Amino acid sequence: MSNDQPIIELRGVSKRFGTQPVLRDISLDVHRGETLVVIGESGCGKSVTLKLMMDLMKPDAGELRWDGRPVRSMSTREITRERLRFGYLFQSAALFDSLTVFENVAFGLRQNTTMPEDRVRDIVRARLRDVGLEAGVVAEKKPAQLSGGMRKRVGLARALALDPEVILYDEPTTGLDPIMSDVINELILQTRARRPVTSIVITHDMITVRKVATRIVMFEPLSRLRPDEPQLIFEGSAADAFDSPDPRVAQFVRGEAGERLQELAAA
Repeated sequence: MSNDQPIIELRGVSKRFGTQPVLRDISLDVHRGETLVVIGESGCGKSVTLKLMMDLMKPDAGELRWDGRPVRSMSTREITRERLRFGYLFQSAALFDSLTVFENVAFGLRQNTTMPEDRVRDIVRARLRDVGLEAGVVAEKKPAQLSGGMRKRVGLARALALDPEVILYDEPTTGLDPIMSDVINELILQTRARRPVTSIVITHDMITVRKVATRIVMFEPLSRLRPDEPQLIFEGSAADAFDSPDPRVAQFVRGEAGERLQELAAA
């Protein structure tokens, strides 16, 4: 596969829930080895976009392609196999409460491979070490016994267990204190340094944006756009975003209310 071929492509993708449109005519390429950060106000469809990229959700219009191939042309078995190339860190970590840390990290390996248990054990321990956790300390704990930051790290260890080509991070620092947020940011960078991985990060955290992004795209909620306006309103570097002449981009990345305060008061 050519390195010039995007690993993920969305082509004219739209999605609505009931009568509420969320995404409209989105076309977006994800290139191998990059860390693409997706920003935008709450409700603009960022997390929906991640689910569409993994084919966890179907678009109402448009097309998803993996390595240039339309996913709709693949069999269910092929989609299931291809999806193993993706690791997903959910916003809440989404650990199984009834399973131990070890069992959570081992879950994908046990469900999707036939490797012997001693190999599973070695991989789980290695992935926990990768995220700064010692198996001897946390392996037998349940998620309820962990802090929010530890749960996020266990979730990342689980996402890494199958050695994915692509990792999708949905709000990886939400709910964490500044120090633990930086731990997660460093883990994103270390993961990229250790393996040839492509990363897609959804975040509102501008520190994360500055630290990990190689490219940024910004979505605007459809409720704030005319029918003929594109929903993807920015694409470029972090520096470009902070210097953007578009007031919507500049206000968002600088955390300035601007006219939004008056709009919210009138709502």
